[in-house]
Amino acid sequence: MKRISLLLLLLSFFPFVFQSCETDFDVTAPWQDITVVYGLISQNDSVHYIKINKAFLGAGNALEYAQNPDSSSYGGNLEVVLKESSNGNVIRTLTFDTTSVYNKEPGVFYAPHQVVYKSAFKVPADYSSRELVYNLEIRNKLTGKLITAKTPLVYNFAVETPRPGQPVINFATEGALQRVKWTSAKNGKRYNVAVRFWFDEIRGAAKDTIPRYIDWNFNSVKSNSLQGGESMEIPYSPSSFFSICKSLIPHKEGSEISESSVVSRLVNRVEFLFSVAGDELNTYMEVNEPSSGIVQDKPDYTNIENGIGLFSCRFVRTTETPQVKMRLSPFTEERLISENIKFIKKIGN
Repeated sequence: MKRISLLLLLLSFFPFVFQSCETDFDVTAPWQDITVVYGLISQNDSVHYIKINKAFLGAGNALEYAQNPDSSSYGGNLEVVLKESSNGNVIRTLTFDTTSVYNKEPGVFYAPHQVVYKSAFKVPADYSSRELVYNLEIRNKLTGKLITAKTPLVYNFAVETPRPGQPVINFATEGALQRVKWTSAKNGKRYNVAVRFWFDEIRGAAKDTIPRYIDWNFNSVKSNSLQGGESMEIPYSPSSFFSICKSLIPHKEGSEISESSVVSRLVNRVEFLFSVAGDELNTYMEVNEPSSGIVQDKPDYTNIENGIGLFSCRFVRTTETPQVKMRLSPFTEERLISENIKFIKKIGN
């Protein structure tokens, strides 16, 4: 772990990155070009994004600098490539080009328009047998400065329960805990599991049908090693499904959609989602977790050579298969209808 002692304003790329701000700087300190990099590679994606900015110092209020794109942008002065390699041999060199995003929410930094780096490519299906590694290289065309980082991929893994393709699940049981069970993935460290419940919402006089989902998130667990093959599980209370639905499904007062506009709701399907973080991403998240002690100051974590930030891997898989969509059991659906959150039986059921 590298300790960063500079007072910096960093552009956050991930929702779990904590933003910190200092408005006082020592402007007499020598100027440094400090490159800030955030990127994740996943075999789930066909388009990949990397956020690259520069930290900045200046006289005056740092919050004002944060609203100026020129304060943190390199413009067109970076060359960004990703080298896909197997056993030290480069297979492909993938180029990242600048693109604009327009949906950043207002905050400390300029919005809604921001520049990110984008490359469209698919990870080969045989990535695990070839033990692919991705090497990031960022070259400043004005100064020649080279910033590097590398990451492996999180491999696929087996889910034991609920088994992929399982047609029905029953949450209408009291007392006994159920368990989600799986075997850990190679290069996977932190596992977040969620039940995603899909339903259709019938709204307005026109009775438009709008698909929606809610996520029932379980506590994350971590593997003991990165080698894979470790038996892992998360216990949960099935009947908690109904309190989660009552809490998350009705539209809250003041939200864009009024609950009174909802005529009825229809059950659709359920899937269990596994989101797996690589080792570096897990460490970054650990460092940024809320502190329970008196000391709140914690060092930043980086795995970027000649810069700061994070370049790591993640993988998302589901129990859903193309052939089978998991449904709620009749007992679960009947109880959900009785919870008075506008669920009704489908015609013909």
